[in-house]
Amino acid sequence: MDFRHLFAPLLLSVALCAPAAAARPPVPAADSCRGNDGGWNLACLRAAYGRPIAAWPQPQVPDGERWQEMAPLSALPVPDAPAGQVALGERLFADPSLSRSNLVACISCHRPGHAFADTQAVSAGHEGRLGRRNTPTLYGAAHAPALFWDGRADSLEAQAVGPIAHPDEMAMALDALPARLAATGDYPPAFERAFGDGEVTLARIVAALAAYQRTLRPPVTAFDRFLDGERGALDDRALLGLHLFRTKARCMTCHHGALLTDNRFHNLGLTYYGRSQYEDLGRHDVTGRDEDVGRFRTPTLRQVGESGPWMHNGLFRSLRGILNMYNAGMPRPRPADAAQAADPKFPVTSPLLQPLRLDEAELQALEAFLRAL
Repeated sequence: MDFRHLFAPLLLSVALCAPAAAARPPVPAADSCRGNDGGWNLACLRAAYGRPIAAWPQPQVPDGERWQEMAPLSALPVPDAPAGQVALGERLFADPSLSRSNLVACISCHRPGHAFADTQAVSAGHEGRLGRRNTPTLYGAAHAPALFWDGRADSLEAQAVGPIAHPDEMAMALDALPARLAATGDYPPAFERAFGDGEVTLARIVAALAAYQRTLRPPVTAFDRFLDGERGALDDRALLGLHLFRTKARCMTCHHGALLTDNRFHNLGLTYYGRSQYEDLGRHDVTGRDEDVGRFRTPTLRQVGESGPWMHNGLFRSLRGILNMYNAGMPRPRPADAAQAADPKFPVTSPLLQPLRLDEAELQALEAFLRAL
């Protein structure tokens, strides 16, 4: 079935995190590099972004919204991950023995060659059953305060249990898993190397999986090299895209810091409320609060060019299509009848999303920048 008519996007969502630095040096205005013809002066942009990051043009972020300055991956702390547990976790991650059918592994959906995401809109799990949501990248998961699109797990350990037990994913009985692995001759020695003795327990299984996932850092990119002072690492088009990302496109409202996410939950107008086949209440499934209907966690944009299809439902297969949607201000569903108008759960698209009025050259530049992340 072709779902593209539903549109469905991801990426640039909506923001918050730490407040902007209090005392920044004087910075160029967002439009100070416009030429008399309204076009962009690339030499001016090169000069503006040749300065220290703290002196770059200020991001255009709605009043009252907090944000963090962009930073290279080297700015992220290295999580504690014992080597023995990491090695065991990597093996478990690739082992279909963790599934009821012995056919599905974590790596089946979180593909290393695809930014630890999946190439499908939604992944096929136990007996070919399709999941409900798109498989997100695991890059940066070690630094996320909440995991899954709806934020229902508060740690990598809690997250690891979900797919193993889910009937549409790996469908494994958690109480039977330790005995299955213990019966595999070389697993007890691996657990001994990781934990000091060979006892196989569910807690140790998820601890090892979490330890491995904490090591999954995005690769260093042209953007990181640019942030680290290699100002030629971004070509002219991507440089303009960086400027637009910070200013006219307002992407830093949600995507900021080293991982380019605010780790918050926002409604992008893609709930399909009242359409049973497509409806997804998002964060509401966890909190039960009316205001959380249709809100989903802001994903990292690291390796975004490699992690499609995008959005919580995986319906969008091109970055350009997503940018077109954001450029239009995203969908703003209206109640279909009086009952929906009176429904306190009827979702409201975030007011942080507004039409951007990016022209063709600007859309191309923004996409080029996203592909440099």
